[in-house]
Amino acid sequence: MNQWLQPAETDPEAPLRLFLFHYAGGGASMYRDWPPLLPGDIAYQCIQMPGRQERRTEAAFTDIEPLVDMMAEQIAADLDDRPFAFFGHCMGGQLAYRTAVALERAGERGPSLLGVASWAPEGFHTVPPEQADRPQAEILEWMGSLGSMPEEILQDKEMLSMLIPVMRADLQVCASYRDDAAAVSCPVVTYSAKTDPLVESAAMASWRSRTPDYLGNSEFVGGHFFIHDEALAISADFTRLMRRYAGAVTR
Repeated sequence: MNQWLQPAETDPEAPLRLFLFHYAGGGASMYRDWPPLLPGDIAYQCIQMPGRQERRTEAAFTDIEPLVDMMAEQIAADLDDRPFAFFGHCMGGQLAYRTAVALERAGERGPSLLGVASWAPEGFHTVPPEQADRPQAEILEWMGSLGSMPEEILQDKEMLSMLIPVMRADLQVCASYRDDAAAVSCPVVTYSAKTDPLVESAAMASWRSRTPDYLGNSEFVGGHFFIHDEALAISADFTRLMRRYAGAVTR
């Protein structure tokens, strides 16, 4: 059973597949609000990276290249004849993009649609490598400035003991990325927030050079983690586009 995918099995009758990539410090559970919002013709699976939640006993990746290679390998092994799409938020968007690139470079079929929220190949403020080594209090303060730290987590020492090591590893993953201007062959759609401190106002436009068909950006009110407040709007828009671009492959 593929530990990288949750759920491990999906409805084989659904004509479309969707792979969801989580943000730094998070896990598959970040998409817990999405299942009831997705229609029955889309079979979804969340990527679950090592080092978190039920995979917390496994060593987390700290370098993006081997991580992307492994994700591409695991997804390729699980694919069937159905068209599929990728969607990711922040680090998840970066990893979805690079996994799509890796699949195509390996001669595998890539996604029919790529959706990215809160990340862009240019104009995204990647944290410096030393951020991962800063004291826990500083990491928590930084995370709080992004609006990512509910008070119940701040007060839960056991939760923090699991979260901080994962966040350190994920920050190293993000810092190890070196852009090569690679393009994907599928359409790309993006989502951003007006007051996201990590994304410059014109950053999403940089996707135009990475795809033959940039479908534009939807901007929402909120900060970096606006995706939780806007799950309904984003999932509905992405569903519409999946049916148009990925669904066309099935007809």
